[in-house]
Amino acid sequence: MVAHVLAPMPAIGYPERKPMNLSDPEVRRKLSPAALRGFFSIAREWDLSESQMRSLLGGIAASTLHAWKSGPDKRVLDQDTLTRISYVVGIYKGLHTYFGAAGDEWITLPNDSPLFGGAVPIDFMVAAGLIGMYEVRRMLDAWSAGH
Repeated sequence: MVAHVLAPMPAIGYPERKPMNLSDPEVRRKLSPAALRGFFSIAREWDLSESQMRSLLGGIAASTLHAWKSGPDKRVLDQDTLTRISYVVGIYKGLHTYFGAAGDEWITLPNDSPLFGGAVPIDFMVAAGLIGMYEVRRMLDAWSAGH
């Protein structure tokens, strides 16, 4: 039996793009340095703690985080980590699209949205992991699209 991969439907209002093949080591090698630099830049803007950064990156060890910070150009990230960073970048962009400069504050303020139930969005994402990051990204994309 041959497995078929379903291509995602293009989002209305966005150009159709073929997803990057993150299982390809060469693709990951090319993306990893910029992904790490982008993640650490966002982490500075959000004033994330080391623990929050490590959690968003999949629960990596402190020594791994420090190695990635000191030499992002030498790293080749795995598919999971690149996906996590992609969510963080998408959340950052969504916040700035919807809230402007105040978006960086939103991530650290208590939120009464049904998704958060009074929790702080960054704490929700740390506790819920990849699924929490996905849900926040999805919510912000919907808000930015006017839904």
